Amino acid sequence: MLRFVLRRLVLLMPVMMGILLVTFTLLRLIPGDPCKVMLGERATEAKCAAFRERFGLDDPIPVQFVRYVGSVLQGDLGTSIKTGRPVVEVVAERLPMTLELTLCATLFAVSFGVLLGVISAVKHNSLVDVGAMVLANLGVSMPVFWLGLMLAYVFALALRGTPFQLPPSGRLTPGTDLPSLLKAWGLEDAQGVARFALLLLSNTVLLNAALQGRWDVFLDALRHLILPAVAVGTISLAVIARMTRGAMLDVMAQEFVRTARAKGLAEQWVVLRHVLRNALVPVVTVVGLQVGSLLSGAVLTETVFSLPGVGTQMVDAIIARDYPVVQAFTLIIALIFVVINLIVDVSYAFLDPRIRLH
Repeated sequence: MLRFVLRRLVLLMPVMMGILLVTFTLLRLIPGDPCKVMLGERATEAKCAAFRERFGLDDPIPVQFVRYVGSVLQGDLGTSIKTGRPVVEVVAERLPMTLELTLCATLFAVSFGVLLGVISAVKHNSLVDVGAMVLANLGVSMPVFWLGLMLAYVFALALRGTPFQLPPSGRLTPGTDLPSLLKAWGLEDAQGVARFALLLLSNTVLLNAALQGRWDVFLDALRHLILPAVAVGTISLAVIARMTRGAMLDVMAQEFVRTARAKGLAEQWVVLRHVLRNALVPVVTVVGLQVGSLLSGAVLTETVFSLPGVGTQMVDAIIARDYPVVQAFTLIIALIFVVINLIVDVSYAFLDPRIRLH
């Protein structure tokens, strides 16, 4: 197992290098000069020459790429062309929002998707099964942005004044105070990796509030995440429900399931211990793939619900030709996706002892 994990980690390097190369090249092929985008009418030739020299854009693209890779290997993601801030600070501010949204959407999709799939398989060909699959097909068909707008209309406007009212936008209720962990722990002068880690924790509102014991802020942040998590997680829920149902029906037709029932085991024990466990391998594969879809679906969802995450930042950075920011977020999201795939592969051996990883 350890050798398998180490081999996959070694293979991670050329994968990430390929992603860096493709992203770096495609960004430079996009029409538009960062200088003219940033300076507008003031973009004289002299100013643009100074601008390109400052950010190293006057060198040949291969030279720029080699220099950038060297900086990344040293932990330096560069400086934002648009704001002049270190990219690591931009990442530390925006990435936690997207990760929180993705995590909540994943929990929602997996919990209800597996439950719906199990019920459909156990009640095969019944009205419950048909109704569940109709809902699953509707879930796959609904665009994220449309569902987000409908949820905001229903729960923020139609149900206003009721216990079911939910906030339609934002991350926290205006006026809510949550001190940064750097300030709360007296670590404002932290530098390097420690500062980056603390900034990530500070901007992960749920974790930050829990660490400071601010459960009122924690619940407020959670209420703000309900609608966007449901919007972005509905498609994944439908996919997981259909996969769970199909996998369970295949397992229920196996001989060992009939043998377990013949021994007199309770039906719920047969379903949970024998059927569901053996059906989880394809389900876990789909869940791993859906996490990538949830990360990409966060772009539209963050825009609809006015959430300051990676999606809105990426759109702004692409429009402004802010190459370092786009490259950094693409690299980090790709790294997260690859690590999730590794976790999925390793989980196979625990779900099914017949699978051996070498």
